[in-house]
Amino acid sequence: MRAFFQLAQLSAVLLTLSLGASAPARADAAHPNPPPGRGALAVFFEQAWAGQPAAASFSERTRAATAQREAASTWTAAPPSIEVGGRTDRYNRDRGSREQELGLVLPLWLPGERSQSQALAEAEGEALHARQRSTQLNLAQFVRDAWWAWLAAANEADLAQARLAAASRLRDDVARRFNAGDLSRADLNQAAGARAQAEAQVAEAGAAEQLARYRLQALGAPLPASPEIVPEPEPAAAGATAPHPRVQALQGRAEVARQQAALARVQSRSNPELTISTRRDRSTGGEAFDQTWALALRVPFGAGPRHEARLATANAEAVEAEVELQREQARINAEQGAYAAWVEAARQQAQAASQRAELARENRRFYDKSFRLGETDLPTRLRIESEAMEAERALVRARIAQAQGISQWRQALGLLPE
Repeated sequence: MRAFFQLAQLSAVLLTLSLGASAPARADAAHPNPPPGRGALAVFFEQAWAGQPAAASFSERTRAATAQREAASTWTAAPPSIEVGGRTDRYNRDRGSREQELGLVLPLWLPGERSQSQALAEAEGEALHARQRSTQLNLAQFVRDAWWAWLAAANEADLAQARLAAASRLRDDVARRFNAGDLSRADLNQAAGARAQAEAQVAEAGAAEQLARYRLQALGAPLPASPEIVPEPEPAAAGATAPHPRVQALQGRAEVARQQAALARVQSRSNPELTISTRRDRSTGGEAFDQTWALALRVPFGAGPRHEARLATANAEAVEAEVELQREQARINAEQGAYAAWVEAARQQAQAASQRAELARENRRFYDKSFRLGETDLPTRLRIESEAMEAERALVRARIAQAQGISQWRQALGLLPE
């Protein structure tokens, strides 16, 4: 038992834009209002991210990375082990021969292996955070696409309702004038046909809005009832200066591959082992036990082809990560320029669509009054109404395209929704 005690002692030592005057305004969200400075898109993204598997497992992955760094900082390459053995002649000659052996096996680091393992653990910890940010950005792309598709469909549904309301008013007006003998049955049929067409468009737009709503809900966050078209801040105002998350993720992957290759070069053989043991024995019964101590070093031969295979694989991963990093950086640079041009073009289109919608509203007011006075026929009145509604539709589409372009520009710059 004293030997066990001595060995134990030894072990201890070691996006606000409206739709225009005649287009219906979107109501505020039904869920609590976003915090000041936070748009509905940003709030939805944060809620969607909170329900993602990557967000739920991040704390455990961080804990694993911390444990890996701690393991690379230990004094032994692997946890120490204890060897226990004994011999006796009790089952044959039974002369009282006894032998007890207890040893402590310490796996040793190869030259440079400990420092290189620490560098690899640090690189893997940094790569973990970079991958997390890249995963967030990937989710932001899905959220932005689904968000603006839903807003476009929802506003199409609103415009269809407005078109139906206008067609209903016109049909009722024509019906009164038909009953009074001012208009013919053909005019009444034409007005009723326009209203029926508007009803079909309401049904079609409603179905498209429900589909877009379902696709957004599938991202796992509650939807606001009907948010307004509020663009995100433009990148210049947002001050995007940090490296792109996808570039950071690839840089982290490349650094991990480089550190793995460097560690593979160091690990040319299995780890040597230092064994400290003690033995108590006697040759026959009645003799006193003798105790001896032993120190042994086990050095494996080189790994040969196995080491070459690990090194070649690590080098291949490093080369692949470097090439992919260069290609991704070039793609991101081109994407950023393209979306900047898209936003500028969308801004000009929105301005032109706003002017067209204002002129169409004014014409509609003129022709509505003229029709009521009997100075304009019904086909002309229907054409002017159709032009006005199409101008409103083009204005909404232009504003959504501009807001979506800003979102895509921010996406290309690696900025999350705001």
